[in-house]
Amino acid sequence: MKIALIAHDRKKDLMIQLCTAYQAILEKHQLFATGTTGLRIKEATGLDVHRFKSGPLGGDQQIGALVSENEIDIVIFLRDPLAAMPHEPDVTALIRLSDVYEIPLATNIGTAEVLLRGLDAGHVDWREFYHVDGDHSLLLD
Repeated sequence: MKIALIAHDRKKDLMIQLCTAYQAILEKHQLFATGTTGLRIKEATGLDVHRFKSGPLGGDQQIGALVSENEIDIVIFLRDPLAAMPHEPDVTALIRLSDVYEIPLATNIGTAEVLLRGLDAGHVDWREFYHVDGDHSLLLD
């Protein structure tokens, strides 16, 4: 599975804790992240992470583009709901795209843990259907 990892500044330490705790699960999958988040994950865990630009510089949009092409299976986006973000429209667009394309999305640590445990237990295997079938119109019916 292809997993996108994004964290606002005040949530980056929490993302590192999550990736450290679930490293054994995450290392079995392809990981993508926005710039600083990806760098911090690599430095803390040694996980192989493809890094995009930082969120405010277009990283959220780059991940959103992959979501719209059905190239991401899970998004973990630890958002800071108490901080104003200059790129909030990009954040909103990414969340919207995740909903449009039925991509599981966690925006807090509790949901992220449930999603990763479900992934490990095989409860996200239904995403493989979309890779084999290739008919994205099924998502929009």
